Amino acid sequence: MPLSKYDIQLDLEQSPGTSHALLVDMVGGNKRVLDVGCDTGYLGEVLSAFGNITSGFEINEETAQEARKNLVRVEVGDLEATDLVSVFGPASFDAVVFGDVLEHLRDPLPTLRQSRALLAPGGSVLISTPNIAHGDVRLALLEGNFRYNSLGILDETHTRFFTRESLVSFIHEAGFTLIELRRTHAPLFGTEIKVDENDFDPMLVERLRADPEATTYQFVVRAVPDDQTHVTSAQALRVDELTAEVARYREIEADVTELRHRLLVSHDQAIGAEAEAGRLRSRNDQLASELGTCGATVHALRQQVAELTRAAEMDPSEQQIKALEERTARLRAELESTQHHISRSDSEITAIKASATWRIGRAVIAPMARIAGRGRQR
Repeated sequence: MPLSKYDIQLDLEQSPGTSHALLVDMVGGNKRVLDVGCDTGYLGEVLSAFGNITSGFEINEETAQEARKNLVRVEVGDLEATDLVSVFGPASFDAVVFGDVLEHLRDPLPTLRQSRALLAPGGSVLISTPNIAHGDVRLALLEGNFRYNSLGILDETHTRFFTRESLVSFIHEAGFTLIELRRTHAPLFGTEIKVDENDFDPMLVERLRADPEATTYQFVVRAVPDDQTHVTSAQALRVDELTAEVARYREIEADVTELRHRLLVSHDQAIGAEAEAGRLRSRNDQLASELGTCGATVHALRQQVAELTRAAEMDPSEQQIKALEERTARLRAELESTQHHISRSDSEITAIKASATWRIGRAVIAPMARIAGRGRQR
């Protein structure tokens, strides 16, 4: 049984877009780092692998013992009741990391505020925290649901929730300026908050999908004391907005590429349908001609039968009657064969005109051909 429900095997190659991977990247290497809420030390171990001298602070002695295997120093205590500056000393770190920690505190502001004194000149704090404005949370609220889970955005131990706006305000109130904002993403209907797309208006779903906040799962930010930087939060947020805009443009580009492919396929299908419709029109004309010929043949045969009947009435000899009967039988057989051919041709014409290709030819291709023809005449 794991010591902690948060303990993981952190593999940066297997999870490049996670909050842990972003934190490691933003910390960089060869720094003095404090991992606040270090748990079993799984994040600190990776930070140390990049040449950082990593210390930790943890509430649980058992998980702290595990963390001490990989961190240079781990202290234990209640984060909201501990003066970290007294424990570790002022200006002791180049980076203080709050990886999914602040949302667990009753009042995280004093904790973040005191971390200013822990930073050496040029140092920064790094924070990852869930986004309560994810679309799945919003949709669940529309259904009247706000259910806690063992992990995730609505972790059962979360007592503070952040949107992008409230996180920026919180950081500023603590005496910091946000200088970098990154995000992890989870698609709508793709989180541990179980909502079903079929339960919602498609227009509402599309509107949410167009909102970057609705698919943001976590915020990962860097902040510096507001007396150490000329970079403003507005500039950092503008970078975040431009990043989201670039992502939307890439999605649009992918959609355009897919649409272009579908148009090319449809064009090829239209060319094939036009050729098939032409063949069917030719066959239809041929059958119509054959029907005309068959009709003339039927008319001629009926006249011959009538003439034979009149001849039999004028010369009723047994031999003449027999000859007339034989000839009449042949004519009737020929008449039946012709009528059968007429019926078969008529059925084929009906089938041609009922086919999708014929309808496409009449509804789309033929009008387009007439328009093209008028254009050439001009």
